[in-house]
Amino acid sequence: MSKSNRTPLLDTVSEPADIRGFSVEELKQLADELRAETIDAVSETGGHLGAGLGVVELTVVLHHVFDTPRDRLIWDVGHQAYPHKILTGRRDRIRTIRQPGGLYGFTKRSESEYDPFGAAHASTSISAALGMCVARDFSESTNRVVAVIGDGAMSAGMAYEAMNNAGSMDTRLIVILNDNDMSIAPAVGAMSAHLSRLISSKPYRSIRHLARELAKKFPRSIETAARRAEEYARGMVTGGTLFEELGFFYVGPIDGHNIEHLLPVLKNVRDDKESGPILVHVVTQKGKGYAPAENSSDKYHGVGKFNVVTGEQKKSSAGPPSYTSVFAKALIQEAEDDDRIIGITAAMPSGTGINKFAERFPERSFDVGIAEQHAITFAAGLATEGYKPFAAIYSTFLQRAYDQVVHDVAIQRLPVRFAIDRAGLVGADGPTHAGSYDVAYLGCLPGFVVMAAADEAELVHMVATAAAIDDRPCAFRFPRGAGTGAPLPERGEPLEIGKGRILREGTAVALLSFGGRLQECFKAADELAARGLSTTVADARFAKPLDEDLVRRLAREHEVLVTVEEGAIGGFAAHVLYFLAQRGELDSGLKIRSIILPDRFIAHGTPEGMYEDAGLKAPDIVATALAALGRAAEPVKARA
Repeated sequence: MSKSNRTPLLDTVSEPADIRGFSVEELKQLADELRAETIDAVSETGGHLGAGLGVVELTVVLHHVFDTPRDRLIWDVGHQAYPHKILTGRRDRIRTIRQPGGLYGFTKRSESEYDPFGAAHASTSISAALGMCVARDFSESTNRVVAVIGDGAMSAGMAYEAMNNAGSMDTRLIVILNDNDMSIAPAVGAMSAHLSRLISSKPYRSIRHLARELAKKFPRSIETAARRAEEYARGMVTGGTLFEELGFFYVGPIDGHNIEHLLPVLKNVRDDKESGPILVHVVTQKGKGYAPAENSSDKYHGVGKFNVVTGEQKKSSAGPPSYTSVFAKALIQEAEDDDRIIGITAAMPSGTGINKFAERFPERSFDVGIAEQHAITFAAGLATEGYKPFAAIYSTFLQRAYDQVVHDVAIQRLPVRFAIDRAGLVGADGPTHAGSYDVAYLGCLPGFVVMAAADEAELVHMVATAAAIDDRPCAFRFPRGAGTGAPLPERGEPLEIGKGRILREGTAVALLSFGGRLQECFKAADELAARGLSTTVADARFAKPLDEDLVRRLAREHEVLVTVEEGAIGGFAAHVLYFLAQRGELDSGLKIRSIILPDRFIAHGTPEGMYEDAGLKAPDIVATALAALGRAAEPVKARA
């Protein structure tokens, strides 16, 4: 455990039970030390910072008031859970967070009993918490269940689906709405805190119940008027009418950085024996307590390593442009000539490059919030009217809208264009953010065009291709991070649909790449050539429609055919094998092998380390080809 003169009180804490007896002043000191430790740790590792700084006091009070881990505490998304991890026995490993072999960047059930639910996608906490509440009730237990959800995550329909369900039940569920964007309520002060304490108190609840019972003795018109008067008063004072209509008892808003305000309210909520769900509205400031974060436009949501004193982030050495920036530039270029092109993203404008598109075409760009399902059907609606929507969504997030992709886009054969960023393995965000499945889940849909960019130049051409496809849906996928350094074309040119390319001719082994592993195929071809095996390297470009002529030629003219892709089983290789089997091309002794992601989740680390773990590096390709030929992968002797 890291100990210093800066954190004397935190140094005495090894688990939440250690802070249950702390005084208010000690809790304030602990919060200050916890914030300092969080800043210091993330400065060394990089990661998510702003969200965690915003919930320091809330984290301290929750673990002080509730009996975790017996009381279940669920953090929505989980990137604000670094302070939580420090308080729950993981401080000695906090400087390994998001590093190979280190702590996961989100909550993880297998990591700690204090993480009852793993989360890295938004808006799941209330649903999971409600399930835990029902399970508790079935088992006749008495533990509490608390879900902490941010106002951003509240933009997703799933949160409201869960609240609507919870509001119709009598089970006791506690939801903490962490409003760090001032999207619902203005700054709050002493009067609001006093009212929140009063409203959450047992006397108020008892009087409210008594008044309700008395009102029932009067004619229905009086009962209805009394109920509406109370709802109106509480709605005007606290802004909680929406949540009350969903069936939640609403408390707030309260200052999430004022421990003296938080403590009595959360204790009242903890001790309240009434049934039904309750929502506590807490207003916080993202990046709180660290000036560089407070003054930054993104509040240091995600940062690299940085200097604690100045806040300056360490810059990586200059290199090729990122795939995301290449996509943004290419989309802008296409939109300059076609005013029907629309850019759509779901709460990830900078991550997808739509922010750059928005700077040039603000009226033609839409950030719909954490609402991927809506984004896709919204795009489908645009497509019906002759516009050209580009839905720029990470592979891992597009999964959340699969029914809309199938039902609203594919079945209607609407020309929605899916720009799938973060294809393949992504590094520190780990398996929850890996783009492993999109080729499989899109390639099975009738009429879909599925492309993958082998380098940044190919990405430019695929943007142009997508813009030109106007009779069916299409998708093009590309990796996270910097490109390969390939020279960029002046302008993208539409590719011939369903046609790949041969980049190196050989006679013995054929390597057929789909996507970002092409450079590894070239390295593998060099190694095979050094072993006397003339090797062809081809880029499929399309998984669907498949370049059947190319696949047939590679199969017939080589002893071994190896397909290589950065996706799960059921993807590109499945299309190749199905075609060859149906055409009888496997009947004549062709040796074919497929290199795909293994059937397991790859732990977080560096992208290259993850690809090595997955067996998708050049040595793996070489070993696969040699094994197919019955040859061992012994080292090549140095040439004289």
